[in-house]
Amino acid sequence: MPQSPNGQGLSSLFSYMLGDRLPPATAIGYGFDMADKAHQQNQYDLAITGGGLAGGLIALALHTLRPELTIALIEAEDHFGGNHIWSFFDSDIEPEHRWLLDPLISRQWDQYDVHFPKYSRSINNRYYSIDSENLDRELRARLPATALQSGRKAKTIAEGLVHLENGDAIAACAVLDVRGGGDFSALEFGWQKFCGQMLQLRKPHGLKQPIIMDATVEQIDGYRFVYCLPFSATEVFVEDTYYSDTPALDMKAAHRRIARYAAEQGWEIVHILREEQGKLPVLYGGDFQKFWRANKGPDARAGARAGLIQPITSYSLPMAVRTAMLIAEMPEINQGKLNKLLKNLATKHWKDGKFYRMLCAFMFKGADPDKRYRTLEHTYTKDEKLLARFYAGKTTKMDQAKLLTGKPPIPISRAIPLLLKYR
Repeated sequence: MPQSPNGQGLSSLFSYMLGDRLPPATAIGYGFDMADKAHQQNQYDLAITGGGLAGGLIALALHTLRPELTIALIEAEDHFGGNHIWSFFDSDIEPEHRWLLDPLISRQWDQYDVHFPKYSRSINNRYYSIDSENLDRELRARLPATALQSGRKAKTIAEGLVHLENGDAIAACAVLDVRGGGDFSALEFGWQKFCGQMLQLRKPHGLKQPIIMDATVEQIDGYRFVYCLPFSATEVFVEDTYYSDTPALDMKAAHRRIARYAAEQGWEIVHILREEQGKLPVLYGGDFQKFWRANKGPDARAGARAGLIQPITSYSLPMAVRTAMLIAEMPEINQGKLNKLLKNLATKHWKDGKFYRMLCAFMFKGADPDKRYRTLEHTYTKDEKLLARFYAGKTTKMDQAKLLTGKPPIPISRAIPLLLKYR
């Protein structure tokens, strides 16, 4: 039987709850008192607040590896995963962890392309995409109904207790905050913002593989590129993306630019099958410990709430997988151990991301907005294995030296102060 933070099993807790009172030590350990009146059916081994990618993968990993645990996956929306297409490179995920993602994959390709003003290139690294609908489907098919708490928004979170906006309370041996966002005021960052549409075309588009970055388009509002995923012969997901100083996104203008891009490729749009938008922080500096303290609640945090994103791309999927597997492989899950594990993970990830944040500083602080593309144009001149490690967050010291050689993507007079500040 899983243990509570203060060493008492759930059966012992339930026996007290069915009586006249809770023992003081248990009440303190679970973060609630008699006034909360939490019922027996609301007790879980782990409450996961946030049913997006990170929270959903944690729930799936635990269901497979720790089926004896009771889980509550709490999501404000009526469905899990939001409205997203997530993608990853083959080299991003450890082979022994692929079982977690394989049932979710919508489409895969053996190569991908990039286009920059100076050159175009095909890269041999398999690329995969996942629809958020697949995550919702798998969660509903595999987890018990008691675990799926959709349409329930968390109001406050404390160790052992989640208060919902409707007045209900969910108590658990451990609570995990995976709601995304949070207070980033202690960090320095720009924005990656995007609008994507799944286009149904009248005739085949002719793309054999994804275009991860087409930076030959007009540079507007910072580094702009178009991203294309061919889902079928006549379906292509086209995303208009910006590395910008502000989160403001003109959706009507983005729609027009997607339509113009399609027309330039000779594509005739019949229907728009789906649409998504997003605004993600691209981190390049700041005080991580201050950021951590500014976000209240337990130290057990994951996803963007913990800064567990790839610094230069803001991709969250690789770290979401690693986090899910770390949690699922814990010998014992309680609040104290989960707090320690995840704060240590987030702190290490921040330290390991220093080089990437420096490259982001080159883009946002060192380059003129319409020349920001040059940082990634320079990066893509390197060999394929280096690029794979780059996206996986595993650059070696030799990789870093190679990425800093050659003609710099920003003037030396701007690069040196940034190197000194962000190195």
